Amino acid sequence: MEEKTINNPEQLLQDTRKTLLDGGQINRDTALALANMPDKEGLYRLADAIRRHFMGNQFDLCSIINAKSGNCSENCRFCAQSARHHTGIESYTIIPEDEALAIAQDNDRHGVKRLSLVTSGRSLSTKTMAELAKLYNTMSKSTGLLFCASAGLLDANSVSALQQAGVGRYHCNLEASRNYFPQVCTTHTWEEKVETLRLAREQGMSLCSGGIIGMGESLEDRIDLALQLRELRVKSIPVNILTPIEGTPLEVLTPLSLDEVLTAVALFRLINPDAVIRMAGGRQQLGADQYRCFSSGANGAIVGNYLTTDGTGMVQDLAQISRMGFTFSREPLHAGTHA
Repeated sequence: MEEKTINNPEQLLQDTRKTLLDGGQINRDTALALANMPDKEGLYRLADAIRRHFMGNQFDLCSIINAKSGNCSENCRFCAQSARHHTGIESYTIIPEDEALAIAQDNDRHGVKRLSLVTSGRSLSTKTMAELAKLYNTMSKSTGLLFCASAGLLDANSVSALQQAGVGRYHCNLEASRNYFPQVCTTHTWEEKVETLRLAREQGMSLCSGGIIGMGESLEDRIDLALQLRELRVKSIPVNILTPIEGTPLEVLTPLSLDEVLTAVALFRLINPDAVIRMAGGRQQLGADQYRCFSSGANGAIVGNYLTTDGTGMVQDLAQISRMGFTFSREPLHAGTHA
């Protein structure tokens, strides 16, 4: 956009709206200008309007099960499950089948659409893959859930094995922008994560990938992550807010302010107008204000508990989100023009 437009906040909002409604995209400079607007409420309203236009009022629910916990070889600085950190979390090699089934059935009763088994570790061993396949098979027999997996870095054989177990979506967070990722983890690379996503897509899986905001990255890094996800054509984008966990290297960081969170959510929407922007771990830190994310561009959430932190109660979540005018369905969300 022209410099004179960027220096005129109201014109910037109008031009951004027109660009997106006409099927265009915003670039990095425009995103930065929007992020630095003094009138943040105008930014949030625009993101909400773009969400309604492209995605309607349908809300996308998913949930996760911590299927294999702790003793991870990787050194991700935010994570309680790394064996290099001392956080006192519970460690186990696989969740008991009856426990996983009970969680799955509870999610099914509440109308959750998709459930993911999440495993700690760099990648899947043959033994863990067999155990996961058994869990997916058990859950599929007694629920109507769709299944996702989050199991680190994959090769083509692992992708095929997950598909044979009934998994239709793969989750692998980029965590941070390509530039900032080495400040987060050094035992694997950003590029390895992208390769995992590429393999999953090539073999027919849909993709879920996002990141964590509040790890010391800049506003520019958050914008770059949103742009990189757009380039990868990811349509399910979880936004996690760092929960500083005692015993991790990031325990000393100050949590983001509400405005910083809402600005990031709005930018992720405007950069990825036809994706599910999904609030994930850390939103519970905002208390009741967490629901403002859903009037600032987000239209999905992970409900229930997270991996090593407790979430907001599912009943409370569903009631509040419903009061905001959203509807819940297990039908796939499709981008398009909505009233």
